[in-house]
Amino acid sequence: MGASLTYDSARRVLDAGIACAQEIGQPMNIAVVDDGGHLLAFGRMDGAIKASIDISTRKAVTSILMALPTEALTPLVQPGAELYGLEQTAGGLVAFGGGVPLYRDGEIVGAVGVSAGSVEQDVAVAKAAAAALEG
Repeated sequence: MGASLTYDSARRVLDAGIACAQEIGQPMNIAVVDDGGHLLAFGRMDGAIKASIDISTRKAVTSILMALPTEALTPLVQPGAELYGLEQTAGGLVAFGGGVPLYRDGEIVGAVGVSAGSVEQDVAVAKAAAAALEG
């Protein structure tokens, strides 16, 4: 049996993401999923746009399904690119930044998805959240 993401670990990831979002002054929706893409922890900060509830969760699921940060998919899904149309598969994947895999002992155990700011802000918060598990 491989490593697994516990609720306590998911909360640590979520709390680190919230702290980073507060630091940059951007309310966010933050979703943490396990290695099967199932939601373990979620936070919607006051003022975070409601559309981003679904987007943050889909970013986390996309990241775990593809085993990549979602920002790595952006160039691959452009018209004429190798994975054009990918976003239409698996119930609607998200191919822009804000989803980051979570690793423990070199194994993917889940992912975090962040949405409600600019893509750059979403990526920064997701990376800060993921670092809480690694540290």
